[in-house]
Amino acid sequence: MKITFLGHATLWIEFGQFSLLVDPFISGNPKVSDTIAIKELKPNYILLTHAHQDHTLDVEEIAKNSKAVIISNYEIAMYYEKLGFKSHPMNHGGSYTFDFGRLKYVQAIHSSSFADGTYGGQPGGFLIEAKDKNLYVAGDTALTTDMKLIPMQLTLDLAILPIGDNFTMGISDAIIASDFIECNKILGYHYDTFGYIEIDHKMAKQAFNDAGKTLYLLAIGESMMI
Repeated sequence: MKITFLGHATLWIEFGQFSLLVDPFISGNPKVSDTIAIKELKPNYILLTHAHQDHTLDVEEIAKNSKAVIISNYEIAMYYEKLGFKSHPMNHGGSYTFDFGRLKYVQAIHSSSFADGTYGGQPGGFLIEAKDKNLYVAGDTALTTDMKLIPMQLTLDLAILPIGDNFTMGISDAIIASDFIECNKILGYHYDTFGYIEIDHKMAKQAFNDAGKTLYLLAIGESMMI
């Protein structure tokens, strides 16, 4: 499984013939150069953790170009269904087996509304089981003890956690979260995009290292394998 960081909380996940795009916010991200062309992104599925603009800005253009299926909570899925896009609605605790593997929508503590004020349902994260790999994409969330339920269900190969603080967990809470989910390999995201969430990279990596864990901070456009 190959994971490419496209900035902020946007992820491109590839395995076999399938590609998943998570929370596309590219055209409006001041940290993204013009080397990432959203017209060239043709995912099979678009996964949305919640409705905020910094997670959904480019959904419509990419979905129109790719015919991707949008997967999210019921309210978000129906929002895009009404716009003519194909969607698959989920809700907390629910799982579904797609052609690429199994997906479960799990709890996240945050808020969720579209830029036009439309209610975006309750935010969530995703557990992805595909190609014998287990991945947790937490979405925008606070630290929550519900995370302790995850290792009761599967063993994670990698967890993707927000680390920027202010709007989500910060470094110290993300370390605790990694204990809760029993995963020592963490890919950080949702940091540096705006002034509120800038982090000290060296300090962050050292804090995880001191806790016996590895924090990966990818440059925009950089990939890693799990």
